[in-house]
Amino acid sequence: MKKTSTRLADGRELIYYDLRDDTVRDAVDRRPLERTVTTSEVRRDPLLGDSVAIASHRQGRTYHPPKDECPLCPTQGERLSEIPDSSYDAVVFENRFPSLAGDSGRCEVVCFTSDHNSSFADLTEEQARLVLDAWTDRTSELSHLPSVEQVFCFENRGAEIGVTLGHPHGQIYAYPFTTPRTALMLRSLAAHKDATGGENLFDAVLESELAGERVVLEGEHWVAFVPYAAHWPYEVHLYPKRRVPDLLGLDEEARTEFPQVYLELLKRFDRIFGEGEPPTPYIAAWHQAPFGALEDFEGVNRDDFALHLELFTIRRTSGKLKFLAGSESGMNVFINDIRPEAAAQRLREVASS
Repeated sequence: MKKTSTRLADGRELIYYDLRDDTVRDAVDRRPLERTVTTSEVRRDPLLGDSVAIASHRQGRTYHPPKDECPLCPTQGERLSEIPDSSYDAVVFENRFPSLAGDSGRCEVVCFTSDHNSSFADLTEEQARLVLDAWTDRTSELSHLPSVEQVFCFENRGAEIGVTLGHPHGQIYAYPFTTPRTALMLRSLAAHKDATGGENLFDAVLESELAGERVVLEGEHWVAFVPYAAHWPYEVHLYPKRRVPDLLGLDEEARTEFPQVYLELLKRFDRIFGEGEPPTPYIAAWHQAPFGALEDFEGVNRDDFALHLELFTIRRTSGKLKFLAGSESGMNVFINDIRPEAAAQRLREVASS
């Protein structure tokens, strides 16, 4: 992998990740952009104890542009985009309309491929490995920013999820706090460790799932399963079998196998609802240990946390979506329409060929 860092016309950082070491990236952003001005701030809710990002400047962000005006496609002639070069393998740049910025963190866009009509599932194993390496590199770099406590790499896919740009891409949020969902995991981890005299909860969950009926697919270094208490109609958790706290901890064997397992999993997601159905909308979310102090979680350290990816869709059956209504949105109590065991069985049945 070759990494080339440059600047866009408004001062934002852009980084090319190339498969070939001899690739030259010297294209200049020719757009007449002014410096980006953001109004992001983080406010803490005193009752719930969580944080909310206030980002009113995002109302003006790009919204469902026509294909020939996609800002994530490479620049072609006088059709200028966020990527100055005429082609790329993978690229990361600071979001022009960030939810978090400055002392409130940082937001980046990750473009998986220059092919507008593609998707992550269409990538070659070499391309998927490049994206994994880009995620890892950005996790490392962002973790050193003084305002950053947790790094979250994710992909939103599909208009049903709320995606406003059709080009295959994901995002990275670098939060100035430990996110509520991670805090819940850490509390459960601490409580289990105390109650069992030191047993790791992630290890116990993984051991239980490996011995059960909800495993979807398994490799030498990774395993994908539908969790016992799945929140979403089709939800799969992907774990490395050797516990590591973050993407930086993966060894070469796990990095090599990841594209094989993950691409197969994404292809199965697109086959859940049968032939002729539109692509399955999903969210793919990497969970990594916070880089900040963990004093609030007594007895727990970073190495106790287990890196994993959670992949889920809001489509519950053909033509029908799972909406977060009163119980889910009002009280955070999910109601799942599909038994996790049935979801796992369906995902085993639709193995791609």
